[in-house]
Amino acid sequence: MKKTITILLLSIFLVSCKQAIKEKDLTKLNGYWEIQKVLLPDGGKKDYKVNETIDFFELKNNQGFRQKVMPQLDGTYLTNNIKEKIAISNEDGDFYINYSTNYGKWKEQIVELKDSSLVLKSKDNLEYQYKRQVPFSLK
Repeated sequence: MKKTITILLLSIFLVSCKQAIKEKDLTKLNGYWEIQKVLLPDGGKKDYKVNETIDFFELKNNQGFRQKVMPQLDGTYLTNNIKEKIAISNEDGDFYINYSTNYGKWKEQIVELKDSSLVLKSKDNLEYQYKRQVPFSLK
């Protein structure tokens, strides 16, 4: 019984120690991000083994854009030049990416933002897990 209580308390402690995202961390969003998987609200997941497109974020003063790009074998990227406007907002200590296009507006919560990992959560509780994209080149 003592072991169970100890494990439970330790688990609660570790979960509560989640690193908060600070405003200065938001610059880590800049660059190329490759989706790894999506966690579904029912506990399921969708893995992405191969990605034809990746997301490029550019953020300055909490404003910028997200763009889909296609990595090429020579290390360059192709794009269709369609950019989604983004703005970062802080709501009760949580940061959100607010997207805006001619077709709609939506937002995603930034759950984790580190040098090599990004986790975003939609209003439908879909959790998008990304890794920093490493440029590939045959040169």
